[in-house]
Amino acid sequence: MNVASRPQLSPFQKLVRGRRSIRRFLETPVDRDSVLSCLEAARRAPSAHNAQPWRFLVVDDPAVKARMAAAAFSGIYSGSKFAARAPVIIVMLAKLDFVADRLGSRLQGVPYHFVDLGIAGEHIALQAEELGLATCWMGWFHARKLRKALAIPKTFKIVAMMPLGRAEKRPSREPARRSLREIVSFNRWGGEEGPDRWPADD
Repeated sequence: MNVASRPQLSPFQKLVRGRRSIRRFLETPVDRDSVLSCLEAARRAPSAHNAQPWRFLVVDDPAVKARMAAAAFSGIYSGSKFAARAPVIIVMLAKLDFVADRLGSRLQGVPYHFVDLGIAGEHIALQAEELGLATCWMGWFHARKLRKALAIPKTFKIVAMMPLGRAEKRPSREPARRSLREIVSFNRWGGEEGPDRWPADD
């Protein structure tokens, strides 16, 4: 099968390919305007039934962050302690909507608030990348202790956390990705039919 010559990357494709999950942050502060730009990008995300279930708790006070980290990254969750060095940690919460989430989840078997928060969170990650900031998706933390440390009401579900800051070191290479041929089917599952010219693999 012929392989297409590699096209010139668009600014968005460069942004996507340049993003990395960072686990070593500088302690350099991040200004509030940059944080708000990231959250504005999240606010513009689509959501099921336009429920907009996302809520964001920004932790940028060093004392509060230290107290939160001591609670949330303790015991078996100690592998997440790296996030405490980032100047900002965004806690992503979901306010569940009956129609969009609970009813939809029962009928479709899909917890839509996870989908919605995933989209919004990735908007944060990409906006941060454009601003020269670094992020890392995090789901490994002690949710009960985190809730207590930040006085989060039980009416909100804690979905994820995202440290935000400047990278101390950025991996130069992108992690290996599966090729389009491995993950894409056209018109029927597992069908061999595909484009005459697949994009070149990186």
